[in-house]
Amino acid sequence: MALIEASGIDKIYRLGDFELHALDKVSTVIDKGEFVAVMGPSGSGKSTFMNVLGCLDKPTAGHYFLEGTDVGGLDRDELASIRNKKLGFVFQGFNLLARTSAVENVELPMLYDGLAAKERRSRAMDALKSVGLEGREGHHPNQLSGGQQQRVAIARALVNSAPIILADEPTGNLDTKTSIEIMELFVRLNTESNITVIVVTHEPDIATYSKRIIKFLDGRIISDTHQEGGP
Repeated sequence: MALIEASGIDKIYRLGDFELHALDKVSTVIDKGEFVAVMGPSGSGKSTFMNVLGCLDKPTAGHYFLEGTDVGGLDRDELASIRNKKLGFVFQGFNLLARTSAVENVELPMLYDGLAAKERRSRAMDALKSVGLEGREGHHPNQLSGGQQQRVAIARALVNSAPIILADEPTGNLDTKTSIEIMELFVRLNTESNITVIVVTHEPDIATYSKRIIKFLDGRIISDTHQEGGP
């Protein structure tokens, strides 16, 4: 059974009488442990595809199966549960709470699980350690560099042991050196922990860290190639 299967997915946005076909009969399979880069120019459908995979948006037509479950048939609470337990999100803008410490930011996904405070803190500390931020747990975002903030975001994505990380332009706000550090961290998580990593990027240099590149244009997949991971 594939970890992710998209079958004939359409996504149409209706703006008055105008229809925008963001995705057009997209079909693909992603197995556990893959490292995939999703590429394409602005408006190609790559971010819409990521939103569907992340259960943030539903297809207009077609089916999205996550671990064999047809996501389209789930209600809002079931989708929220999947996002919390199965998916870890990393965004270009970090999305950290400004007045909250690093460890408290990492604890946020666990607040919905009813875990005791001691367990939340222990797991958050372990997640921060895994991304190289041991000793920075009490720092607020404005006391951290961009790369360190993104590491906090990655720790937050990892803390519930989600099998999939979805990263949307995760290096877009970072300099070259820090971008390399973040991508090497993704490679390590993929290699050592067998976490499936899916990265949306428009940067060819970033895509070289993946093992597979899916390219979009006009809402369709125009190429799907495997490569040896690493720059």
